[in-house]
Amino acid sequence: MFKENTPTLYTERLILRKFTDKDLDDMFLLYSDEEVNRFLPWYPMKTKEEVKKYLYDAILPFYEKDVAYSYAIAQKIDDKVIGYVHINDIGDSNDMGYALRKEFWRKGIVSEACLAILERLRQVSFPFITATHDVNNPHSGDVMKKIGMTYRYSYQERWQPKDILVTFRMYQIDLCADNGTYIGYKNRYPHFIEKLD
Repeated sequence: MFKENTPTLYTERLILRKFTDKDLDDMFLLYSDEEVNRFLPWYPMKTKEEVKKYLYDAILPFYEKDVAYSYAIAQKIDDKVIGYVHINDIGDSNDMGYALRKEFWRKGIVSEACLAILERLRQVSFPFITATHDVNNPHSGDVMKKIGMTYRYSYQERWQPKDILVTFRMYQIDLCADNGTYIGYKNRYPHFIEKLD
């Protein structure tokens, strides 16, 4: 596989770049907000030290991989971080996740960021991307549809550490060929097909 590690991208309103330790204050606003983190697996972080530990233990080491995509979404006007787009499990599910500070919701920012990242992935012949959303968070699913992903199936997983049973809808987009539907979640969890509008 090619080697590429979170190249900086630019859109009309955004800079998509690596996180740095200069982003800790902005990250705290994002990772500590209960509403923003409601549908994410972890609990909101309570202190800047907790955010700093996460940056140094999870995000910065991720950039040491040969292939890694973990983007801070920063505003062009001031380079302040307001969200992120991250692709996990490179080579398996290629699962994309995102979050955005709530004062920036419903402005098309995550879609703008994701479309730029998908275009970059097409340029390097990245095969496909999946994304999942809690059925109780349909706005996340709206982003997936807006960027061209299609629904494939739903499954139930007991999410940790919150220890709650969640029904997820799995979406996928093929970027350089027909890759078939990713079945990893199907193989691990009870699954079914919903009739969606």
